[in-house]
Amino acid sequence: VQLQASGGGLVQAGGSPRLSCAFGRTASNNAMGWFRQAPGKEREFVAGISWNGGSKSYADSVKGRFTISRDRAKSIVALQMNSLKPEDTAIYYCAKGLSAGAIGRDTVRSWGQGTLVTVSS
Repeated sequence: VQLQASGGGLVQAGGSPRLSCAFGRTASNNAMGWFRQAPGKEREFVAGISWNGGSKSYADSVKGRFTISRDRAKSIVALQMNSLKPEDTAIYYCAKGLSAGAIGRDTVRSWGQGTLVTVSS
């Protein structure tokens, strides 16, 4: 499965970019997620969504600001990011989960290439 992420770039604090990841039809029955890795830090979970979009989960640091969604017909998972902060600066990765229901750092089947989001203050 090739996971193609897009939508990163330089954003001002408070901005609202939207990341997208095309995951292909072979991942339509898997949970999908977004992770991020800031300079000098480990990769961390950001948000996850079940195969049918019925269950979503978020890291505490982004809860209320980020929204994950998926369009099964288009095989796209998106991450709407609002009220960005400089500490949100990171490379964002989309990922395919091992199961249908949830995804976490230890339950990733495959990773996409990252897209860099830089938040300026």
